[in-house]
Amino acid sequence: GDHVKFNFPMAFSVTSLAWGLLEFKDAYSDSGQLEYMYDSIRWPLDYLLRCHVSPHVYYVQVGDGGQDHSYWGRPENMTMPRPAYKIDETHPGSDVAAETAAAFAASYLVFKNKNATFATQLLNHAKTMFQFAEAFPGKYSDSVSAAAGFYRSFNVTDEMCWGAAWLYLATSDPHYLQVAERNYITGAAWGQSWDEKNSGCMVLLYKVTQKAQYKTDIIATFADWMPGGSIPYTPKGLAYRSQWGSNRYSANMALIAIMASLQGIHTKQYQRWAESQINYMLGDNGRSYVVGFGTNPPTQPHHRGSSCPSAPAPCSSFNQQQNGPNPHVLYGALVGGPGQNDDYTDSRNDYVKNEVACDYNAGFQSAVAGIKALYMRGALP
Repeated sequence: GDHVKFNFPMAFSVTSLAWGLLEFKDAYSDSGQLEYMYDSIRWPLDYLLRCHVSPHVYYVQVGDGGQDHSYWGRPENMTMPRPAYKIDETHPGSDVAAETAAAFAASYLVFKNKNATFATQLLNHAKTMFQFAEAFPGKYSDSVSAAAGFYRSFNVTDEMCWGAAWLYLATSDPHYLQVAERNYITGAAWGQSWDEKNSGCMVLLYKVTQKAQYKTDIIATFADWMPGGSIPYTPKGLAYRSQWGSNRYSANMALIAIMASLQGIHTKQYQRWAESQINYMLGDNGRSYVVGFGTNPPTQPHHRGSSCPSAPAPCSSFNQQQNGPNPHVLYGALVGGPGQNDDYTDSRNDYVKNEVACDYNAGFQSAVAGIKALYMRGALP
């Protein structure tokens, strides 16, 4: 919905999309979306590679959040200064470095049989970036105060586990598996998001080690998330982790449930739960939360570009306040989601329930691809 470039959630989005493509390539092929999918992750990967200007210097944000958020208009019409913020040896950020390494490593696996030159570039950067994360520990939002008010990092251990696990999958180097296991956080996970990768680590580490601890923690996590656990549900059936992007957390965990099911853990139960959560967003609750799709979808997403009329007509905060649908339909965008009682108003000004974001869509899209793949494979009706 906004114009700031935040690498921390973007790198997580790329990792989530690449994981879905690795596991559900058949769904993308069958739907005629495979080349678009490669293209959609190549864009942010090219950007993230260019941000990594030297082994221990990585630009992690472009744009001042305060100035950017006060501007309502087209991104191509922005004229204010757009400062760039970096991490380096004296301003570390092992969380964002490790997450970006995860994005590069997962995408290496995606591209290695499609574009070997690009894949090699990704893997080289993944290794260098992760070495940077290991050598200079610290939270990026402590180093980059401009990020702290928007995407503050809670800790670095989950990203170190996640990044190392992906590098182990890409290289089979035992060092990465040791780092992943050393940084693993035991117990049920809070969820899966741009700042929380524990449940993803569980699934990857169980896949490569088959150790009981990881399976136990996956089961504990979903006992918490499924009906009867500590996560409340809306009356119509959405697992409600948080009001800010309620759909996003449920969609991310739907993806984790599908990935866990592929490892033989409560296969049918997890797949059907994932399907129920995604179908809620697609319209089983009585309305769609996906712009341009299904019954009564959102028409006023909090998204600057789609709210602007075609140039040369002007666009400003006046357009934010206008009633009626956005002039451009932002097809496929998942809005934040309902309140705890399924309450929702389609309003451009409601950035809690009606904003859209790359990280909202990433887990959701991979979960949709997973459900389609399971249907194609005869696993779901």
